[in-house]
Amino acid sequence: MNKTIGILAHVDAGKTTFSEQILYHTKAIKNRGRVDHQSSFLDSHEIEKLRGITVFAGQGYFSYMGSSYYLIDTPGHVDFSPEMERAVQVMDYAIIIISAVEGIEGHTETIWKLLQKHQVPVFFFINKLDRTGADVNRVIADMKLYFSEDIIELPSLAEGMVLDEEVIEFIAERDESLLEYYLENGYHAEKWLEKIQQMIIDGTIFPVFSGSALQDIGMKEFLDAFHLLTSTAYKSEGEFSGRAYKIRYDNSGTRVTFIKALSGRLKVRDEATYKIQEQIISEKITQIRKLNGSNFEIVPEVKAGELFAVTGLTRANIGDGIGAITDRNTYELVPTLRSNVVFEPHVNVKEALAYFNMLDAEDPSLKVTWEERLQQIHIHVMGTIQLEVLEQVVMERFGLKVLFEKPEIIYKETIKSEVIGYGHFEPLRHYAEVHLKLEPGERNSGILYDSKCHTDHLSVGLQNLVKQHVFEREHHGLLTGSALTDVKITLLTGKSHPKHTHGGDFREATFRAIRQGLEKAENVLLEPYYHFKIKVDIDQMGRVLSDVQAAHGRFEAPVTEGEKAVIIGQVPVATFMDYPMKLASFTKGRGSMTLTFSGYDQCHNEEEIIKRIAYDKGADPEYTSSSVFCAKGAGFSVNWDEAEKMMHLL
Repeated sequence: MNKTIGILAHVDAGKTTFSEQILYHTKAIKNRGRVDHQSSFLDSHEIEKLRGITVFAGQGYFSYMGSSYYLIDTPGHVDFSPEMERAVQVMDYAIIIISAVEGIEGHTETIWKLLQKHQVPVFFFINKLDRTGADVNRVIADMKLYFSEDIIELPSLAEGMVLDEEVIEFIAERDESLLEYYLENGYHAEKWLEKIQQMIIDGTIFPVFSGSALQDIGMKEFLDAFHLLTSTAYKSEGEFSGRAYKIRYDNSGTRVTFIKALSGRLKVRDEATYKIQEQIISEKITQIRKLNGSNFEIVPEVKAGELFAVTGLTRANIGDGIGAITDRNTYELVPTLRSNVVFEPHVNVKEALAYFNMLDAEDPSLKVTWEERLQQIHIHVMGTIQLEVLEQVVMERFGLKVLFEKPEIIYKETIKSEVIGYGHFEPLRHYAEVHLKLEPGERNSGILYDSKCHTDHLSVGLQNLVKQHVFEREHHGLLTGSALTDVKITLLTGKSHPKHTHGGDFREATFRAIRQGLEKAENVLLEPYYHFKIKVDIDQMGRVLSDVQAAHGRFEAPVTEGEKAVIIGQVPVATFMDYPMKLASFTKGRGSMTLTFSGYDQCHNEEEIIKRIAYDKGADPEYTSSSVFCAKGAGFSVNWDEAEKMMHLL
């Protein structure tokens, strides 16, 4: 049986030490490493050793009692949470590590919500029982309050399903048929085991164990219980399907694609297919690697349930379905900051761009872009720690010394009114016309597309081409040049020419139609918002509420829990990103705070930002709202406000 397990936690909860103990107890490693000794098996990167934190999702393999386990140790620092999220989507089970001293921390809640969204079954391990101030009962009470009432502390299961009466009844009460059996016949270990396994998979119960990873307390007991309570049912028959969850370039520059096999088998020299936009790509697998830490073994074949890496896929992206599945995963932990890369004068920037494009393939959240007009490389980041690590990565891998400018907020734009945009592209021997309806979409819905165009006007192939161009890049808004979002774009009609329509004509017409529509619409600037939860002493509540209002945030009615007040709300990232340090200062470290990205909403200081960015919509080299028509053998440009009356389909 193949099982993929993920280890997740807020930074410094003991996640990597826990993983080392698991690998040691299953004889996957001979010696237990320690983060503080820079000797951990999974944090093998030099940057991780020096910083003492997990930056990259490390991967280990072990066998235990007849099952094969693939263990993923994920980053715990919020700056590297996109790396963690990409790993989550291939996990069969997740183990959340919580410190018995610090309890539930900010990133712990983010992890919990993410696992619930992706329906990953969860186990908890309350760590650091050996530390002064450890309080398991307090932590479990908080878990039941903030996570779920269906959290259950289980005893050691080393001797099998020997459960106390409280646990037996807890399980029976959550299943009507089991409760009926219990009342008539009493406890039956096999029935309870089957039901607990299914309840964990269904997310109706969440087992809790406790111990100390550093002191090896409770680790063997946890491992035995985890093995007993988990199961998977992958099928190695039928067509191969898998999911790409990581990209890396090895020391020779070869692109390596990490895949979770979901069904069937894959062999070296097999053709693997995946989709890029609407195009199906087929490439031959040239090598299959089974990974364990920084080492790998070359194998001829893999089957369902296994994690592995391949060479030969040159264009597959993280999240792509491989083989029988063609959909693509989306990710919600996205950066809200942008920074420019600063090079030394002698550096060839175009050569450096190739390196940054490699980093972009490995971490799509970077969204590396090249600004031709400014000759600059822009990247998106989660925070300053990520930038510090990137400086080290670029130097170590490519020998380039780079710096990054102070990160700025990433803004977006949308529209308030429905409009129809018209685009025409007809220089000599070219022809395409596109009419698009632009409507405001729901907040944080992104760009949606539909077609109401009759095939008498445009063939299905050309309609799909318009759709492809709508999604092939981010479209610039008119206020600041920021990315357009939360808009539904509907193809109403279009026209081609049997002789003169060539590749790229519909691209030009589509872009011009979107831009012409924006010229007529009421445009709105959006900024990123945090969802926050702050817990402070009741006498500090007034200070927090005042600070939230000053930061242009909004909050729900505060809730009191004993001597504490809990405040929940939304607030702009721009005004609140430094508040955790401020809160820690005036509460003397006793206040707690969770910040999670909650999407985009209307910018609180729109005029100020528009003025500061000073975007010139008429000078954007990548976009124009004018159309091109042809007369007397020559093409000529017509401004957006004059072009509509010249459209051929009106």
